[in-house]
Amino acid sequence: MNTQSALLQQQLDYLKLPFLKAQHAELAQQAAQQSWTHVDYLARLIDGQYQQRLQHTIQLRVRAARFPVLKTLEQFRWDWPKKINRLQVQNLFRLEFLAQQANVIFLGTVGLGKTHLATALGYAACLEGHSVLFANAIDVINHLSAAQKKSALKSQLQKYLRPRLLVLDELGYLPIDQHGADLLFQVISQRYERGSIVLTTNKPFKAWASIFNNDSTIASAVLDRLLHHAETVMIEGSSFRMKDQIQS
Repeated sequence: MNTQSALLQQQLDYLKLPFLKAQHAELAQQAAQQSWTHVDYLARLIDGQYQQRLQHTIQLRVRAARFPVLKTLEQFRWDWPKKINRLQVQNLFRLEFLAQQANVIFLGTVGLGKTHLATALGYAACLEGHSVLFANAIDVINHLSAAQKKSALKSQLQKYLRPRLLVLDELGYLPIDQHGADLLFQVISQRYERGSIVLTTNKPFKAWASIFNNDSTIASAVLDRLLHHAETVMIEGSSFRMKDQIQS
């Protein structure tokens, strides 16, 4: 390696341009063979570096979202739910609700793909450059309760307030006591008109008091903030996980 090549390698390392470092020589040969212009050569180098960095950024964003399993809309079984508005769901994947700081609620009984769709929506947001966090509703409460005992509630709340999109899974599957309801209300109220929530629940809205320790006041307050700017996707049918027993 001559002095000029060694210096170039050193400079590309310093500038953190690994694609250019790895590919500039090979692309230079292609440029000579195919008579590219200098601009063509430069454009291919820059596009390669851009695509590599973009994919790395997406990977970091997806990792930070903490999805339990990656899901996409293409993987969803449209043939299983007895009733679902497919056009409504597909339209949500345009992600216009994020710009409006609006919410999305997937409502239906267990095993109908609510978490799948919520995860897929969060993943789609990651791919479009948005920060996302996936969290189970009870885990959020437990985490904030532990932080409150350590006088760290304010700082830990930011974990759920900072992302552009918070995916809040399985609200209603387990009862929440008064203290937990207060903590969850803080998350929802502080995100109101500031950041979007995608929420999954198995409870119709009229039964939400039962989630919050039969406190209709806090249930109404939560619903008021969630539903003011929200789209609800109703899913009906039998559990996909129980399909073998159902069909036998």
